[in-house]
Amino acid sequence: MAERARPVRYLALGDSYTIGEGIAPAARWPVVLADALRAAGTAIDTPQIIATTGWTTDELDAGIDAAAPEGPFDLVSLLIGVNDQYRGRPVEDYVPRFEALLARAVGFAGDRAERVCVLAIPDWGVTPFGAQSGRDVAEIARTLDAYNAAAAALCAQHGVAFVDIAPVSRALGGEPAMLADDGLHPSAALHAAWARLALPVARGLLSRA
Repeated sequence: MAERARPVRYLALGDSYTIGEGIAPAARWPVVLADALRAAGTAIDTPQIIATTGWTTDELDAGIDAAAPEGPFDLVSLLIGVNDQYRGRPVEDYVPRFEALLARAVGFAGDRAERVCVLAIPDWGVTPFGAQSGRDVAEIARTLDAYNAAAAALCAQHGVAFVDIAPVSRALGGEPAMLADDGLHPSAALHAAWARLALPVARGLLSRA
């Protein structure tokens, strides 16, 4: 009898969008993604998630140090930057911090860039919280577009997959059903939409030798 392959190890790095602020742990998109991979026949462990609501790029970097995850992982995801933007950091400051985290993600994947995926930052300006924040929501959108464009370019440069969840988040993120009770963070339904977009990408990455 053939020896069963060991389960896939998955590390998810991020902030509130990864930890699932305001929703049940089982509804977090990395968990939903792992469930979908499992349903499609991939043996996969429960994701190890290193993420905290409010984290910026540098805070995630410190959080990784504190958690000290032990690689290699077969799949690593990264979704970070909204709090850098919220705190008014220009894209020029975000780029080197994001690139450093991208390098760490690749390292955790055993230096296999083809096992890493980055998700775009959703536009929080479309939410009720954003509308009531007193901020210019058009400027929020422009800045986040610049952040995401920079991240996508770095992913292309380093051979990392980029999953653009920004359009669906912008289109649906203001709907009551897509919001947690705080009127800011995404509901389980929007997390599920992100997982659906990430699923074919993750399956493709895991199919590579």
